[in-house]
Amino acid sequence: MTSVSLPPLFPAVRGTSEEARWPLALLAALVLVLLPTLIFTPAGRLNWVLETGPGLVGIAVLAATFRRFPMSRWVYVCVFLHVLVLTYGAYYTYALTPLGNWARDTFGLSRNPYDRVGHFAQGFFPAFVIREVLMRRTPLRQGGWLGFLTGSVALAFSAFYELLEWWAALMLDPQGGDAFLGTQGDIWDAQWDMFMCLCGATLALLLFARAHTRSIERLAARSAP
Repeated sequence: MTSVSLPPLFPAVRGTSEEARWPLALLAALVLVLLPTLIFTPAGRLNWVLETGPGLVGIAVLAATFRRFPMSRWVYVCVFLHVLVLTYGAYYTYALTPLGNWARDTFGLSRNPYDRVGHFAQGFFPAFVIREVLMRRTPLRQGGWLGFLTGSVALAFSAFYELLEWWAALMLDPQGGDAFLGTQGDIWDAQWDMFMCLCGATLALLLFARAHTRSIERLAARSAP
């Protein structure tokens, strides 16, 4: 296997206006999606903010660090897709999404499975952000330790998010807290959420690690003096 040679910290990308087209285009598309769902959400604006909060924070961080630490296009696309998943769940609440209701009725499931899909995405898409930061800011370039730490960090974030959900539910009224948690009566919901996140991160690395590495290398080539 060929080794991956990357600088520890990329400089500002040459031709910044051209390089910015991808993240700016994705950001504009997200704004067009997010604003209508915030204004007309049937689940309530508080629930919308709570559910989309992680995605909004991620967008803010990527926007603030774009010039100093631009990420690969792969990462920007993954963040875009993840926010779409979050927004759909936030619009209806995860337990009431029409797509999840269809899957429940069609396959005879005991609950709306979109919450599981959301937590799978919580591991799948952020795994590439974690992996890229590790590859560019640590000596890790490939191999088992890179995958292990990527999965571990994704799982740690998922566990912390479960704590945030718990704290938020304690501070909200019972109805709002239940809608945000979306347990649907499952006492093992938090454990399932973390397990699905770990499955998502693992599958992402198994299927797309090489494609992600190639995207990073293209960014390195565009950033080279």
